[in-house]
Amino acid sequence: MKLKYVLTILSLTLLIVSIPLSSLANQTGEAGNHDAMIREIMEEMTLEEKVGQLFIVHVYGKTPTDPAYELINIANNRGGKDFQEVIENYHIGGVIYFNWTDNIGTPLDVEQVNALSNGLQDIALEQDQEIPLFISTDQEGGIVQRATRPATVFPGNMALGAARLDNYAAQTGSILGKELEALGVNMNFAPTVDVNLNPENPVIGVRSFGEDPDRVSRLGVEQIEALQGENVIATAKHFPGHGDTDVDSHYGLPIIDHDLETLHAVDLKPFKDAIDAGVDAIMTGHIVVPALDDSGLPATLSKPILTELLREEMGFDGLIITDSLDMSGADVLPPEEVPVEAFKAGADILLNPANVEEAYTSVLKAVQSGEISEDRLNESVYRILQSKAEKDLFEDPYADPANLENIGTEANLQTAKEIAEKSITLVKNEQDVLPVSDAETVLVTGPSVAKPGLIADLLDDKGIKSDSFATATSPTAGQIDQAVELADTVDKVIITTYTANTNSQQQALVEALQATGKPIVVSAHRNPYDVMAFPDVDSYVASYSYLDVSMEAVAGVLAGEINPFGSLPVTIPEQYEIGEGLDYVDIPRSAAGMKQLVDQLDEAGEISNEEASRALNLHLTAVAQYEDRRLPDKVIKHLEGFRKLLDQQQVNEAISKKAHSYLDTEGLRLIEHWLEN
Repeated sequence: MKLKYVLTILSLTLLIVSIPLSSLANQTGEAGNHDAMIREIMEEMTLEEKVGQLFIVHVYGKTPTDPAYELINIANNRGGKDFQEVIENYHIGGVIYFNWTDNIGTPLDVEQVNALSNGLQDIALEQDQEIPLFISTDQEGGIVQRATRPATVFPGNMALGAARLDNYAAQTGSILGKELEALGVNMNFAPTVDVNLNPENPVIGVRSFGEDPDRVSRLGVEQIEALQGENVIATAKHFPGHGDTDVDSHYGLPIIDHDLETLHAVDLKPFKDAIDAGVDAIMTGHIVVPALDDSGLPATLSKPILTELLREEMGFDGLIITDSLDMSGADVLPPEEVPVEAFKAGADILLNPANVEEAYTSVLKAVQSGEISEDRLNESVYRILQSKAEKDLFEDPYADPANLENIGTEANLQTAKEIAEKSITLVKNEQDVLPVSDAETVLVTGPSVAKPGLIADLLDDKGIKSDSFATATSPTAGQIDQAVELADTVDKVIITTYTANTNSQQQALVEALQATGKPIVVSAHRNPYDVMAFPDVDSYVASYSYLDVSMEAVAGVLAGEINPFGSLPVTIPEQYEIGEGLDYVDIPRSAAGMKQLVDQLDEAGEISNEEASRALNLHLTAVAQYEDRRLPDKVIKHLEGFRKLLDQQQVNEAISKKAHSYLDTEGLRLIEHWLEN
């Protein structure tokens, strides 16, 4: 800890705080030993320094003083030519890393990001007030994750919802936290706990755990607790719930028309559970919710929503952070008024304003004029410093480069792979079109963003002759004709789609290929709702992700190496209920059925020796005895032991990857059966 903040017992006893902090009385109990330190810092801070702490901003550059980005930063109103100038000019409370600002490259350069984070903390601690920075990013997993390979790339929240194993959410949070901490990132704008109810939602979708508020709450809490267990601030977003809209708040202003009963039962439930679990921060959404505030203002600017509901009624005493203030959903007032009104509404942190100088100056003037009281300013500054103190940033804000070895470890990558494999959902499979056999030829086509070429290459590696043809995201008439022509030369067609339920040209591609009479498999590589547009396809697979880790799992399912286990975490309107999902196995849901599966796999050569087969059958015989005696706890305990035996036998190469997948997934289904009954 810096010497100026090391307080002796004597100074603690004699400390007299002269600044008006009476409104903070309800916070000091939880602040504990940090209270005296925070009050001493605040007494020494100028008004300008306090206002600066409210802001987290983005700056372009790979280093704190990167000369290559000076003109870009000035042209984009970043408040200075580089990070150092912005920190010195505006005393900012934190920064946010993006890929497009080149703070985090693709692929990730772990040493560069670690050095950038440590360099920024050096600059912050060289200021008059030695206050460490929040260093933040959006590392949700799935389609929103800034640190990619060689970091661990996860398939995302909806994949977690489909895999329906709560411990995966905790493992994800822990790994994300460890890897962020190694990079020097101490604040994560995750998880997204919006309940996705709208198939046409363009901004949440697979970023949500699903449409069941109980499951969203459960998985959200698991991830929050795991992230915070790694000393990284977790942020539940986007309050009061961005799940039922067809407007992207980056480009417009969504309206949520739920009544109060629905809001409390669905949208607000994950946030209330996160608060009860001790979440550090909550991010606001740029969404209008008339049942909560009929002013027409988005939640970010609404005092009834942020102060009266979130702070007072729901009892949240952590950090309230706005969503990015440069989004169109916040652009409902003159730009200089937006940060002032967000702060007056109840926000503590003003995230990513489009013009740093303008936003900072407008808030400072509002405090100087009395529009914002110093007491109100002090409340937020206290919360910000308290959060930094609770994460030990005053003692040590630096990221040890030695911890970079925690990034992208084999164990972490294996966890991501397991989640992806367990998430793939076989929704429909008429005439057992899947799995594809190595005696068949396949065309894989679809938008390039949905990676038909990668799927074809992976199938080729598995001995299935596959050609690929990539189209635009909205396939042209010429591309559709070419795909139809190529389909004539193969046995089956796999179409990879990307939010096709809202894309008429992707729908036209599927319809044209259906007209060829070839068996058609659609593999949806983002939102799972695509089948709404073509319900008559022969087979339909949902992967919730176009990332490589998911594509590898999809290929395994298509080829039959992986037994599908995922279940839909959302409803497909008028077609499929939440929880539906098929697999490739037709056995009784019992230990006896599992023994049949062992014998089938043994006959197929997937179990390498008689000893392994005998061990599996002996274990299942014990399970069958507990089934006969109706002892569910014993059944479940021994099935968990069976799964551990499978892991051991795969490591020992006594069983194949396919045997492990089929027996493990059927074992899990049997566990679910006994839990339900």
